[in-house]
Amino acid sequence: MKAITLVAGARPNFMKVAPIIQAISEVQNQGVEISYRLVHTGQHYDKEMSGSFFEQLEIPEPHVNLGAGGGTQAEQTANIMVRFEQELIANPCDLVLVVGDVNSTMACSITAKKMNIKVAHVEAGIRSGDLSMPEEINRMITDAIADLFFTTSELANTNLRQAGISDDRIHFVGNTMIDTLLKQRPNFKAPPIWLKLKLSRQKYIVLTLHRPANVDEASRLRAMLDEIIDNTEGMPLVFPMHPRTAKILEDLNFRHDCLHMIEPLSYLEFNFLVENAKAVITDSGGITEEASIMGVPCLTLRDSTERPETISLGTNELVGTNPENIKPYLQRLFAGNWKVGSKIPMWDGKTARRIVEVLRVN
Repeated sequence: MKAITLVAGARPNFMKVAPIIQAISEVQNQGVEISYRLVHTGQHYDKEMSGSFFEQLEIPEPHVNLGAGGGTQAEQTANIMVRFEQELIANPCDLVLVVGDVNSTMACSITAKKMNIKVAHVEAGIRSGDLSMPEEINRMITDAIADLFFTTSELANTNLRQAGISDDRIHFVGNTMIDTLLKQRPNFKAPPIWLKLKLSRQKYIVLTLHRPANVDEASRLRAMLDEIIDNTEGMPLVFPMHPRTAKILEDLNFRHDCLHMIEPLSYLEFNFLVENAKAVITDSGGITEEASIMGVPCLTLRDSTERPETISLGTNELVGTNPENIKPYLQRLFAGNWKVGSKIPMWDGKTARRIVEVLRVN
């Protein structure tokens, strides 16, 4: 029996792990001897991650929550490593599978390798080139020590080859986030704000901002919001707010009639808003992927991206972090001149099955 430990540290990680669990269950039903243990490191506390979260998205409850969240980058990483080591001693496995680029990804990879356990990295090889991002460091370290690499794009394959990884360890499988998106798309549901504002399709814009470069400096955040508001023709801006952003805007006492600041939404409610929006303005990497698959114009307020396929093939544009850059992109959007995305190879809802087929023989 091959035993696999699956690691998740934050809500998006569960979206990436869920299809893999479902694919493992499918082959188990076919008599394949493979088992898994789902470990939540507790890196992020998320009040949305209640029992209903797991039930709605058909994600099993984690076997254990290590409760290792909080503290500085170093404190959090150290806590995860100590507690994950104890978890692996108590529950040995043949392989540890990590996803994405959060601190849990790196910390659990290091811990497993030091215990001579193989590591598989889902979303391997993606790079932003920005070492000021903790996520970029997490990606690079994880890929430096992993054994199996599951990639979302040909560019990720190239990045790994240039780092000296042999082709037999690189597996171009696609994007498990898109597996979840395509499976759950029929279940999207309108959040209360939809009815409260009497929203309708393509008559509003979804806004999300959480990266320190955009929100930690109050004057920059204000300038960015002013520029967006001035160039969206009075259209409602629905802004589910990250707690960090909410605190800064509260201190600024920032208000505008067209800006509707709301609590974070569930996965099904948020993606309902994205699917029906005229556009999304964001600094999140994952949202650019989902918007591209749903054909929704996306403006990314970052200076670099680790997901260039959303620009070359999808509906995303890299606007940058200078507020003055925003106006021309919004002018193009309202003129009806936004690009139409094309299919992104392997982002077809079957990624997890391809991953499990590789795990069976490695």
